[in-house]
This record gives sequence, C-alpha cells and structure tokens, in this order.
Amino acid sequence: MAVYTPVSADDLAAFLAGYDVGEAVSFKGIAEGVENSNFLAETSGGASGGGRFILTLYEKRVAEGDLPWFLALMGHLAAKGLPVPGPVADRQGRTLQRLNGRPACLIEFLPGVSVTEPAPAAAREVGVALGRMHAATIDFTAPRANALGPAAWPPLAARCEGRLAEIDADLPALVEAGLSSAAHWPQGLPLATIHADLFPDNVLLLDGKVSGLIDFYFACTDARAYDVAVTHAAWCFSHDGRQFFTERAAALMAGYADVIALEPAEIAALPVLAAGAALRFTLTRAFDWLNTPADALVTRKDPMAFARRLEWYLAATPEMMGGR
Repeated sequence: MAVYTPVSADDLAAFLAGYDVGEAVSFKGIAEGVENSNFLAETSGGASGGGRFILTLYEKRVAEGDLPWFLALMGHLAAKGLPVPGPVADRQGRTLQRLNGRPACLIEFLPGVSVTEPAPAAAREVGVALGRMHAATIDFTAPRANALGPAAWPPLAARCEGRLAEIDADLPALVEAGLSSAAHWPQGLPLATIHADLFPDNVLLLDGKVSGLIDFYFACTDARAYDVAVTHAAWCFSHDGRQFFTERAAALMAGYADVIALEPAEIAALPVLAAGAALRFTLTRAFDWLNTPADALVTRKDPMAFARRLEWYLAATPEMMGGR
C-alpha cells in the first residue's frame, strides 16, 4: 500500500488547474513503493500536452528541504537524455507544490515494467544505464551528503536495542562483522552523484532495454563504486539472498565497464563496499521489522535477505564480484 494521503477529484482538479496539461481523464493510486503516496493521472491535454503523469505526495521519510535537490537531479538527467522521469513545471515555472498538507510534484510517466528475477541481459542493461547516469552527473555539482553512509550504521544498529536475535539468532554476529568491516571503509575513491537504491523495482524495462530509472530519493554524493556495489547487491542474488548468480554479476559489471572503467583501487574496494551496502539494507530493514506494527499497511521486508548477502560479501574477493 503506497497511498497514505488521499486525493479527491476536487483536490486533483484544483491542483491540475495550475498546469498546462488539461483536465484529469483518469486517476488512481499506485500500490507499489513504501515511501510516498503515488497516483497515476491521465490528462486531456493542454499547451504543455496531455498524457500520463505520476503525482507524488512526499510523506515523512523524505525531508522537504531535500526535495529541490532531488527534483533538480531528475531534471538534469532527463535533459541529458537519460530515461529518468523529469518533474513537470506549472505555469509559474514551479515543480514543487503542496497538496493536502504534503509537498507534491507532477512527474513524467515512463513506460516499462520491473522484473523480480532478472536475466543476465537485463543486468547488463542496468550496468550500462548506471554508468551513463554517473557520466551524466559530472556537471551536476551540487553536493548532498549520504545520510545512510557508514557513519549512520553503528547508531542504526544501536537503535535496534539488542533485539536483532529476535529476527534470527545469527544476525547480531553478522551485523557486528559488518560493522568491523566498515571500520576499514575505503577512502579517496572517485565521487559521483549516485542513485544509492537502484533495486529492480526502481528500474523499468521495455523490449529488453532500460526505459526508466526511478525513485531518486536516496540519491547523494558518494563513491561511484559504492553505487556499483549497491546495484550489485540488489541485482545479483536471489530475492531471499540465498543464491548468488555469477552470470548476472558478470553482465552487470561488463555493462558498467562499457561506459566507465573502474580504477584498480575501486575494483579492489568492491567487496568492502558491497558488504557495507548489504549491511545498510540489513539494518534499515531490521529496524523497520522490529518497529513496524503487525497491523500496519506497509509490508515489512525480510532483513535476512540482505544479511545473507552481507555474509557472502565478507568472504568475497574482487574476482568473485564478476568484474573484468
């Protein structure tokens, strides 16, 4: 369930009146996602053209002060020809609005579907798209710190208040091993504006090609190899983290290398970076698992799916990651 703030027909009509997109023809909530309220709107057309749009109302997990940065990044990438949905400006040139007490934005709709168990060919296309995204942000110089980087992990583990064993008896030791690995975090690696959350459900595919990169609300300035590591962890294992797919990993890394050749120091750092990525998602999922009421509308995600990845990465070598 991903509609936390309802929008009535009258609310929508008043909102769209500020745009040159015509009137609403259809409007429905979108179930996917857990961070914001999302709706699919189809309009009749106007000076800016009609069509399909995503109306997003930003909920409490996205800081309102960060939204101009996120929207500027999306607009920058869309202008560079990346398959990224650009924010739509109203007649006053504004992309960020308020609706029903929430920050809101009308965003371009992109066609395509997400896959749950990607083939190697899809993983390669994602590697290419990630490389193109990093290359396209060379002149996007506005920085944003990674609020969920290594400095955030020990406090997040502490906020689980010694309850990790309630999830799995092996989880406390795995988290401790992950934190020990992250204490040796690589320094001085090339930086980029990174997505930091490029999971399969944030990628749209159409006819075998990437047709959409979406959900940039964890994007930040960080090591580009860390973004590769996050994507590797998201795409190269079975959903439950029990199986590593060598072919997917090789395809993902080959696709990225077709656009950007990682430096030797970046390749050497990949296991530590990927262990950190797996730890980050283990901890955020564990905190939500322990603190989300059983009757909540949001479906909890299994922390062990990424704890198993963490265990794999702690024993991995750069060669095992699938790079050239």
